[in-house]
Amino acid sequence: MASRIAVIVGHTGGIGSAVAEAITASGTYDTVLGLGRQSDPVLDLLDEETIKASAKHLKLLEGKVRLVFDASGALTLDGSRPEKSWREIDPHHLARSYAVNAIGPALLMKHFLPLLPREGRCVFATLSARVGSIGDNRLGGWYAYRAAKAGLNQILRTAAVELSRRNPEAIAVALHPGTVRTLLTEKFTKTGLEVQEPDVAARRLLNVVEGLSPAETGCFFDHLGKPIAW
Repeated sequence: MASRIAVIVGHTGGIGSAVAEAITASGTYDTVLGLGRQSDPVLDLLDEETIKASAKHLKLLEGKVRLVFDASGALTLDGSRPEKSWREIDPHHLARSYAVNAIGPALLMKHFLPLLPREGRCVFATLSARVGSIGDNRLGGWYAYRAAKAGLNQILRTAAVELSRRNPEAIAVALHPGTVRTLLTEKFTKTGLEVQEPDVAARRLLNVVEGLSPAETGCFFDHLGKPIAW
């Protein structure tokens, strides 16, 4: 049997590092490779050439890529805070958020989905956010982040359709990690809200991934495996 490879993009972040540690500890995969701006090769979501080079590097590894876990994402960029009103909408911030939270993951799909085997179970999972749900939006605000994650959800859903034609056993899924104690969330937690430690969130997310069936490809789940409205 060919060796199994797991890839974690954003492996130095709060959630990404915990996911990488949990996957390594599980022993489920023969090779666990973390990719990001500090890895070798370097992967920068804002630079397609680095994504392409990382995919080329993966092709040289012995084994088959059975899991790609994209733990990238950013709520605040260039010192800006999430908008509370349409009065705060800024075109630069909108474009920047979309580049990081939607276009970057889209380029990962472009270059990494072809690396998944054409037969047997394999998973591409990307971290989205509940605030990217249009149907669940009742509070407003956070225009750029909401829009970017909604864009990511549509891109993921579309890629899942194409992926299933290539391999009916393949799964592409968007995941909401809940509120996790990281640098991204430290200024935006509310009293009474469950704040998970990264290792807890990682275990929950991986439990969801492990329990997915091909019939659930192209769907959006929270860290407890509950479906989220688009």
